[in-house]
Amino acid sequence: MRSHATTKGLERATHRALYYSMGMLPEELDKPLVAIVNPQNETMPGHIHLDIIAKAVREGVLAAGGTPIEFGTIGLCDGIAQGNYGMHYPLASRELICDSIECMVNGHSYDAMVLVTECDKITPGMLMAAARLNIPAIVVSGGPMSTGWCFGREVGYTDLMEAQGLVQRGEMTWDQLAEFEQGALPGCGACNLMGTANTMNFLTEALGMCLPGSTAMAVSGRRVALAKRTGMQIMELYRRGIRPRDVLTDHAFWNAFVVDMAIGGSTNTLLHLPAIANEAGITMDMAMITEIASRTPNLTRIKPSGDHFPADLDHAGGIAALMKQLMDAGLLRDHLTTTAATVSTNVQDAQVHDSNVIRPMDRPYTATGGLALLYGNLAPDGAACKAAGVVPEMLQHRGPARVFEQEEDAVKAIYGGEIQKGDVVVIRYEGPRGGPGMREMLAPTAAIIGMGLGDSVALITDGRFSGATRGAAIGHVSPEAAAGGPLGLVREGDIISIDIAAGRLTLEVNDTELARRRESWSRPPSKALPGSYLERYARLVTSAMTGAVFSRE
Repeated sequence: MRSHATTKGLERATHRALYYSMGMLPEELDKPLVAIVNPQNETMPGHIHLDIIAKAVREGVLAAGGTPIEFGTIGLCDGIAQGNYGMHYPLASRELICDSIECMVNGHSYDAMVLVTECDKITPGMLMAAARLNIPAIVVSGGPMSTGWCFGREVGYTDLMEAQGLVQRGEMTWDQLAEFEQGALPGCGACNLMGTANTMNFLTEALGMCLPGSTAMAVSGRRVALAKRTGMQIMELYRRGIRPRDVLTDHAFWNAFVVDMAIGGSTNTLLHLPAIANEAGITMDMAMITEIASRTPNLTRIKPSGDHFPADLDHAGGIAALMKQLMDAGLLRDHLTTTAATVSTNVQDAQVHDSNVIRPMDRPYTATGGLALLYGNLAPDGAACKAAGVVPEMLQHRGPARVFEQEEDAVKAIYGGEIQKGDVVVIRYEGPRGGPGMREMLAPTAAIIGMGLGDSVALITDGRFSGATRGAAIGHVSPEAAAGGPLGLVREGDIISIDIAAGRLTLEVNDTELARRRESWSRPPSKALPGSYLERYARLVTSAMTGAVFSRE
């Protein structure tokens, strides 16, 4: 056992004494030491209840013959950081989460680990740590938030975001908004939409890194039971010697992107899955994503792309039922999972209970996937779009650029009535390096929808989008403006054409003019505080199209 490096031998007397001083018994040190990584905190609904999940995991580890040892990590709420300076930090925190787990697990020589998680950057950070450390590991999330209720109907996070525009337009009162705020988010769990938190937790099941049941509600007994079973399962993985890189193979990432397309997940997966693959020693060709999108139908549309909520997906049979359909259609690949069985075995008995929520293969929303990559002279290395959230009339668009150097200025202009039908809002210097931290542009996209411009205005940025985003929103433009990308050369009034179906993003300015503009271009000063983590992050981070990971050079 790895832990024997700290618990066995004459020279380890002080090590054992440290454990005994915390009330541990000698016989507990003879068992595998299992780290329970628990980022419970009071900053967000997704993590407020994780002590309950971690307690159930602990009970499972004990029941299966291990010794659980719990420690924490940081966890930022994208919702609270949204639309202000705080949004520079969530993506950057992903690397800190991964590094902190490495420090704790290797520093104390634990034998295995259970990663308790929930929200946007915490889940990918933990999966990155699992792949990097490659000791027996399994993930369990806190589960989706229940559906809200207000004004006699089901509501959620997305509806509340767009209500702000209704207030601005005089179609909703401040008192009604206050009532909405009280009802849209009814309790703990990952926010009730197909945002990054739920998307990444569902894709953890597609990767095979958690037990089936990722859609079980946060407030359910099923969720607690799943956590307990997870604690028991880590001991089985330990005994069998099954490690993350045995699970996180090429097939696993293929399956994750297939499920991503079928559920119309958050575009942030295009940052996180390549980053996890990087830690697993797998080089991901982004052309694979276009191939998968071309052959995978979009079978579910959860808010903000459709009218259903995560609870509806759970009632319909969950991710296992969806994967059963995809497996039967020959779209998924079979591989080992943390159940110690293969994907085909895991899903063989799963059934779809509501074909309106999980549509059959012959009646999809669209024949192609919910995410799209775009290329062109404005995005030579690519850009990303949640195609499932785009109304048909905006799948092709051509209009004049309205250029903003940061998110706040764009939001002010949208709510101020300065953006007209047909415009293309360009927000730049918000990429991984330029932000720094690649802020989400949920505020401007929600403003566009709220101001009634969702079917006539597009938004292009080297920043990224929340899973709550819908509309013709194109992000991750690479190379980013701060790295000298063409987005930094766009001028007010330039015509930009978008063809999402064809995967094209074109700045209608000739090469000679672009070369002339490049001669006078200079990188703007960093927005990071001198000596801060963000300043160091900006020096190390790579392109969005490589997962915004740290350079190893």
